[in-house]
Amino acid sequence: MKAPTAAFDWNQARAFLAAADEGSLSAAARRMGQTQPTLGRQVTALEEALGVTLMERGGRRMQLTEAGRELLPHLRAMEQSAGQVALVAAGQAQGVSGRVTISASDMVATRVLPPIVAQLARRAPELQISVLSSNTLSDLTRREADIALRHVRPSEPGLIARLLSEEPAKFWASTAYLERTGRPAALAELGQHDWVGHTDGPTMLRYLAEKGIEVPPERVRTVADNGLGYRELVRLGLGIGILPESDVRPGEGIEPVLPEFTFMTVPTWIVTHGELHTARRIRLVFDVIAEALSMRGPKP
Repeated sequence: MKAPTAAFDWNQARAFLAAADEGSLSAAARRMGQTQPTLGRQVTALEEALGVTLMERGGRRMQLTEAGRELLPHLRAMEQSAGQVALVAAGQAQGVSGRVTISASDMVATRVLPPIVAQLARRAPELQISVLSSNTLSDLTRREADIALRHVRPSEPGLIARLLSEEPAKFWASTAYLERTGRPAALAELGQHDWVGHTDGPTMLRYLAEKGIEVPPERVRTVADNGLGYRELVRLGLGIGILPESDVRPGEGIEPVLPEFTFMTVPTWIVTHGELHTARRIRLVFDVIAEALSMRGPKP
């Protein structure tokens, strides 16, 4: 007996998976880099091809139908299989040409990677390098990036990683701020100063408290979830911040607070998928970045 088949475009399935993940067509369209009407037409076309309704479209959020819930894990399995096929195929490529996407935080993407990309351009002019600036972790198994620079050790299966450096992070403030408020002489005095929060105030206060540093919530007067913006707020004198030493350069008017005290150590990991690491162009970019950043700051 011949198995039943349904003909549909894989892009239609990808649109449905994005909508299911995001809960709305508009959010899914932003994630896919499409317009909402286009993505909506793809989901509708998938429903017509399969002969079932997958989503109830009402209000701001979309709800999966029973058919949608039942088909979702099967389509996810297809997505994973398709991604694995692409990874294995990409890993067999032995030419030093084509595109390589590197994901890094905004600070690393703007202040660290550009000279490395310039070096790669001279060494392998047929390469096309894309730098993805993001403060969230890219999904390497879904090929959101080929190589990622992270400050946390990867835990996803199938990834390979190398620890490049571990760099001390200290308290910093602008000279103008410290001259106006006075320079703290002990950890106990830090609670009397203004602070610039990274990501959100409560998280920063919790990290400080774990080190025995009590800062009243009202002293975290500004917050930034962007590394460049965070450093700029510190530079402009809005309070004390926590920065790796390499993020501060001479002549910027920023100086260490309690210079002998190291608040934490920031690791830098370079990560790629195991299937991609055998591709010559990926290996070249991986090795050049690893060599350059291993020479940056203290070694592990």
